[in-house]
Amino acid sequence: MIPQRVNLVDVGPRDGLQNEAQALSAATKIELVHRLQAAGLKDIEVTSFVSPKWVPQMADNAEVMAGITRQPGVRYAVLTPNMKGLEAALLSHPDEVVVFGAASETFSHKNINCSIAESLERFAPVVAAARAAGVAVRGAISCAVGCPFEGTVPAQAVGEVARSMRAMGVQHVGVADTIGVGTPRQVQAAMEAALAHYPIDAVSGHFHDTYGQALANTLAALHMGVWQFDTSVAGLGGCPYAKGATGNVATEDVVFMLRGMGIDTGIDLDALIDAGVFISQALGRSPVSRVATALLKKRAAA
Repeated sequence: MIPQRVNLVDVGPRDGLQNEAQALSAATKIELVHRLQAAGLKDIEVTSFVSPKWVPQMADNAEVMAGITRQPGVRYAVLTPNMKGLEAALLSHPDEVVVFGAASETFSHKNINCSIAESLERFAPVVAAARAAGVAVRGAISCAVGCPFEGTVPAQAVGEVARSMRAMGVQHVGVADTIGVGTPRQVQAAMEAALAHYPIDAVSGHFHDTYGQALANTLAALHMGVWQFDTSVAGLGGCPYAKGATGNVATEDVVFMLRGMGIDTGIDLDALIDAGVFISQALGRSPVSRVATALLKKRAAA
């Protein structure tokens, strides 16, 4: 069941930088998007249309979207948690909007100050309005295997959120190990719960690497036939509610693994590493990616 081709959605510009303490200029974010698409990424999560009061790192959302030189065949996604965010986002003409709901009640209250049911009710009109405007809608189920407050999250909870998202018109659902505690069988159980409501072509994995399990979890999902994954260039990001949580699995590491398995991604690994170096230097550090670290040392030695 392992797919011959995998599509990676780089969420570094949004999910990654949103969770970095240091705010970067719009020009730097635009350059990162340009470098990612030049490396072959066809799906990029660019920014969030959220209140700058809560997420100051994304206050330049409209400027970033306006500054991108769009390439044919590349899809540009933005996060829109409510109608106000969607209305602002639609002015920037995204190809896709992302809504999110947690599989953990406590995390939902901590993250967006409402219950799971209330969060779903809030973004139902967002989904309807986006679809009416001809914009694709992707949903993310956060804390799909583990929660920093509740511990292990039952797969049944993931299935309930997926069922609700499907019913309101969300076209694609991402199963997210937001704090990076999941292991392969847990991830497969969460995936199975989502697949009870969505076809395999409309489900993706989103795995953080806090406990070093993200590549193993990616492989476990691949064995189920899942062929779409969120990744983050240079391993950008984290989670503000889980101490020690790292960013999404590094795009470089996933590309290297898939290439070694003979699976096509259409991504130039060297150009991708250069993009990771660029954004890491802007943040004043080295890339988190293990593959980037190894290959950069190899370059230096040569």
